[in-house]
Amino acid sequence: MIRILALLLALLTATITIPARAADDISAVSRSVVRVVTVAMMEGEVVGFGHGSGIAISPTRIVTNAHVVESAVKYPNNVALGVVPSEGQKSYPARLIAIDTARDLALIEIGEGRLPAGAIYSGPLDAGTDVVALGYPGNVDLATARSAADYITPRTPVRSEGNMSNLQSVDGVAMLVHTAKISRGNSGGPLVDQCGRVVGINTAITRADDGDSPFAFAISVRELARFLADAGQQYTSVGTACLSMAEADARDRATLDAAARAEAKANAAREAAAKLERDLKLAKASEEALAARENRIALAGVLFVIGALAAGAGLLFYGQKNIRNAKMAGGAGAVLMVGAAILFVTRPDAHADVPDDAAVPGSRADVGPPLAEGNFVCTIQPDRSRITVSSTTDVPVAIDARGCVNDRTQYAQGPDGRWQRILVPNEEATVTVASFDAAAKEYRVERYLLDAETMTRARETRAGTNIKGCKADSEALAALGAQQDAIRSTLPTSPNERLVYQCQKVAKAP
Repeated sequence: MIRILALLLALLTATITIPARAADDISAVSRSVVRVVTVAMMEGEVVGFGHGSGIAISPTRIVTNAHVVESAVKYPNNVALGVVPSEGQKSYPARLIAIDTARDLALIEIGEGRLPAGAIYSGPLDAGTDVVALGYPGNVDLATARSAADYITPRTPVRSEGNMSNLQSVDGVAMLVHTAKISRGNSGGPLVDQCGRVVGINTAITRADDGDSPFAFAISVRELARFLADAGQQYTSVGTACLSMAEADARDRATLDAAARAEAKANAAREAAAKLERDLKLAKASEEALAARENRIALAGVLFVIGALAAGAGLLFYGQKNIRNAKMAGGAGAVLMVGAAILFVTRPDAHADVPDDAAVPGSRADVGPPLAEGNFVCTIQPDRSRITVSSTTDVPVAIDARGCVNDRTQYAQGPDGRWQRILVPNEEATVTVASFDAAAKEYRVERYLLDAETMTRARETRAGTNIKGCKADSEALAALGAQQDAIRSTLPTSPNERLVYQCQKVAKAP
């Protein structure tokens, strides 16, 4: 057994330079596809060599067909199992973890190295959906391979496009019938949708005798999910419909436009209600002002009449030589008449007014300036996102005034006011651009699933300024911003995935 593994490892250390590839969804999932090889030995001699395809569903575990690895199961002491990634410079020995011959599925594991894991699509799949088969068809190998080393050298899997026909049961196993061309060697490779999510595992083809059109069969994800559950294997599952980035952008704009129209309509309704309320207040105030004016004039008239009568009484007393009473009556009359004049002159205006409100309640003008710091819980907005491979659980975001997020990651503020950080991991072939907009209370994650060459360039660019934690001065923040601009220049124009979250401010946890 040791001699078999030594021979396999010797074959699996071939070196190759992989050309850069575009960061489209199919190319991204292609990097999760592997060639699964078996090498049979007898008395120190290679007596058999077989291969199929597989798809990584975790960084170290691969799903393939049971019939691809059956020789290693039957003859464990004479058959070695190996995995050849789609890119890189070496391949790895593998061991069997689980097998289900009824479903024709197997799970194998590599002891070293890491692979980008693919995502499984759990949503509905309509007849006629465009699908792509990925793998290593034997007829292509026969046409291109020049030696045994070509079978264990990392290279890009072959893609073949077609359509999903329908779902059928074959020997009690749910199968997808499709028209993507496959051949021997594709066994165990994935059938994916246009977003690169696994919708099936290719397993068989029909014969094309007498000119009949060939069809292919792929084990459905329903069967795959049951197999993985029985094996206790976790995996990434995505159920959202597949949209192109252009479609996602258009839907995002439509959602924002609809929200803007709804807000404008709501503001107009609030303004109309405020105007009606003001008109009612004005009418009531005018009515009250008119009543107050009339009451003041009437009171002035009454006082004037009484004052005049008192003055007349004073004249009468004066004629009767009753000087004391004449003075009292005349003085009272004068006072009453002067008071009447004052009341008449100071009578209120018949036209009242009410002050304008500073802002319509609930309108934009009524909202204070956005807070650039605080604790938020951010919830995915499916209508504004393109979700292909990621979980969409709520995201907590705690940001302070200097752009420290969740007390551990320093963000840099761009000219548009958004706080942003480009994350370039050491192992995963994914660059993530995370940003937070305090004004819109929006958290956004864009993921680029990249080839090895582009990831190398991004890591080399990142290495120049490596800020750990949030203890960064103004000079370091400026350097971080410049570094992020440099990293962005290495990325494709469009990400593979865009997640848009709406955030609500919450109290800080004790």
